[in-house]
Amino acid sequence: MAGTPTDTTARQRAADAQVTDRAEATADGHGVRVGVLSTHNSKETKAILNAVRALGHDPVWLRDENVASRIEDGTVHRTPAVDVLVNRLLLTKSDSLLEDLELAALYEDGTPTLNATAAVTDALHKFRAGAKLAAAGLPIPDAYFGRSPQTFDAWTDHLEDAAHKQTVGTNGRQMAIVSPDEAVGPTIGGEQSFVQALLDESRDRPSDLRVYVVDGEVVAAMRRYAPDGDWRTNVALGGDVEDATDDLGAEPRRLAVEAADVLDLDVAGVDLMLDGGEWYVLEVNVTAGFKGLFEATGVSVAPYIAQLAIEQGGGRVDPDAVADLASTLDDSVPDCKPTADESNGGGDDVLGYTTRVAVSGCDGAAEAVAKSDSGARRTSVDAELAGRVGAGPLVGTTSVRSGSARGTETRPLVDLDVRVSGEWRTVTASVADRTDMTYPVLLGRDLLESYKLDISRTVEE
Repeated sequence: MAGTPTDTTARQRAADAQVTDRAEATADGHGVRVGVLSTHNSKETKAILNAVRALGHDPVWLRDENVASRIEDGTVHRTPAVDVLVNRLLLTKSDSLLEDLELAALYEDGTPTLNATAAVTDALHKFRAGAKLAAAGLPIPDAYFGRSPQTFDAWTDHLEDAAHKQTVGTNGRQMAIVSPDEAVGPTIGGEQSFVQALLDESRDRPSDLRVYVVDGEVVAAMRRYAPDGDWRTNVALGGDVEDATDDLGAEPRRLAVEAADVLDLDVAGVDLMLDGGEWYVLEVNVTAGFKGLFEATGVSVAPYIAQLAIEQGGGRVDPDAVADLASTLDDSVPDCKPTADESNGGGDDVLGYTTRVAVSGCDGAAEAVAKSDSGARRTSVDAELAGRVGAGPLVGTTSVRSGSARGTETRPLVDLDVRVSGEWRTVTASVADRTDMTYPVLLGRDLLESYKLDISRTVEE
């Protein structure tokens, strides 16, 4: 059916905007400009950007520091302009989910996108994703969802032991096994939840399969084992992994590919489990990490994602080059990373032995002097300072070697915003009593990896 004049005008403007953006994007480049939308510093994001460069094209890291858009004379312009977009937003950890989704959608208008916003929205909500997969005939564990205590209580009429999960969440945090005789509410940590039938693979140690699918093809697969004393198989929680690519049977391979297809995902990590001789789809992850997959299989997914993006952007890639790149995981900081001075004019990528920082939480912000420690894996904050700014939410615990005695101590982990060199970053920091230490904040490698370190630099208290 032909569109109305208004519809035609709107489509023409969208097409003009696309042409304008493409022209601006390729004016100073020699290949396809592949934009990776990612406001975090994950190894996977860096690896994809480096793979684009290694394949002879132009990576563009889209972050808060460099993203902007304007509407001028009815035409939408996006900066930086790109030929194709890879959506790697960690939406399950976002504090502004709608804003981040709309940012992806803004860039998606007129630009080919890997993992389009509509598909991500469906897959992000685990119960909604399960409902779509079940409607398509894929085997899904029985599950129950309700938004009030009254409706949620009825889950015991339908399930026995179950896994209690957040509808939107990641890394298995705050999940629990629940029984019908327990009081279970419709939320976990203030977020909506659901219950899913607990499957039993009949192994001595709980495990499942993570199958990575790119463009309808299985790239690699691994078996994930739960840590000792736990039932959750998430690599982020300390589980072990082993290569399962060659042993992956036809049925789990088919299910993984079909699950990604049903949810219209170009890139997906599909979790499967065997129960009673039948395979089930547990979850489909839109920004699944692949560091653990590389450790298990020796295969990096990054060049396959880069290849798909380049081809969707109109470029060509040598398949042999992709296969060669897949044997390494280059997660070094790419040269295309925008710096803080692109947005505020005062950024510095060199940190000293001590650096003045600000920390922010739910109850406010405070300045402090932080010590840089490249030997520490994660950033740490003094308990009094964390309480004063309202750091959080609490996202778990970690075991740390005690410096004064043998053994370890357990410390809480909280999400904390830290302003370093004029740039705000979010880290998962450990909370410790640092009253006997000179500096209330210790910057670990989770922050230092983005900067150069000059221990001759110091600041006064």
